[in-house]
This record gives sequence, structure tokens and C-alpha cells, in this order.
Amino acid sequence: MPFTIRYATAGPLGCWLGHAVCTAREGAVAKNSQLADAKSTGTELFEGDKVFEDIQAEPGEKAYTFMHTVPYEGSVGLVNLLTTTRLRRKGFDTTLVLYGPGVLMASGTRGFPAVGDEAFPGHMAINNQLRTLVDEGAKIYACRFASGALYGFPEDLLMDGVRPFHPLDVLDAALTAWRDKAFQLNTWTV
Repeated sequence: MPFTIRYATAGPLGCWLGHAVCTAREGAVAKNSQLADAKSTGTELFEGDKVFEDIQAEPGEKAYTFMHTVPYEGSVGLVNLLTTTRLRRKGFDTTLVLYGPGVLMASGTRGFPAVGDEAFPGHMAINNQLRTLVDEGAKIYACRFASGALYGFPEDLLMDGVRPFHPLDVLDAALTAWRDKAFQLNTWTV
């Protein structure tokens, strides 16, 4: 199906490929077949202008991520781990709280055919990102109740660097974040 693009007098892809100096004509229609040249590796398809200020943490600022999400059932878990890593790299004292099915993200026995083996590219992405967070100084907590009572795995099967905690700490972690005026990212999926 054809779609509308803006283009320069120099050619139909001029403005669309992010060239700053061009005279745009609105309403020109190009067929998908005309965009074949845009498939070349390295071709810029979008402008890279950042809209908001690149905020860095000021000394003592904190960020908390709370995750109640099933690993590998969608992109939410991995995307929020990547976002939490960005918060850490921006200088925030970062805490990740895993509860409910989120504790499954920190399984220290994931892998196939052996623990730690990646069965296919991306299979260990969540564990790898959690390891990055631990290595970069983030604090990671996993709810003992969810681990044992809901999913039947003991806390010693959690990844190294992930600290198990009492289920009542989920609320107290949120209240601590609120009291500290910390940035909070909350994910709740089932």
C-alpha cells in the first residue's frame, strides 16, 4: 500500500532520509518499491534530534524500579531492565525490586542445556542485564514469598548479587522511595 512522504526537489528520499537542507513538498506519494535504496546498511531513516534535556543525577538522587512481570512473556521486563541500567549510568543510586512473577527474572539456574548456556541469541538477555546492573552497583531485591510460596524455588537459586527480602518489604521499599523523593518506575503485568 502506498504511503505519503515528504521529499526534496533533489529526489523523493531527500528529506525522508534526514537531510537538513531541502525544499519539502507535502502530499507526494511513493510506492514501497521506490524505497528499495533505503535498505542499505547505514542509511539514516530518522532524524536524531533529542527533544528533552539529557538529565544526569545530582549527588544523592535515587531511582527505584518495581517489577511485577513475567520474564520472556513480552518485552516489558527487558525494556525496563535496560531503562534501569540507563538510570544507573545517569548516576542515580538505583534499586530494583522484583516481586510476584518478577522474581523469576533473577533465576540463577536459567540456561539450556546447562546453566548459563544461551540456547538461542537473546535467551539469556534478562540474566545478562541483571548481571550488568549488579556489576555496575545497583541493588537488586527479590521477594522471598514469591520465590518460595508462589514459584517453589528456594532463594539460594537466585542469581548471585540478588538479595532476597521479606514480602512486607515490597510496600516499605515503595514508601522508602516516596519518602526519599526518588524517581520510581513501576511495572505491573500478568
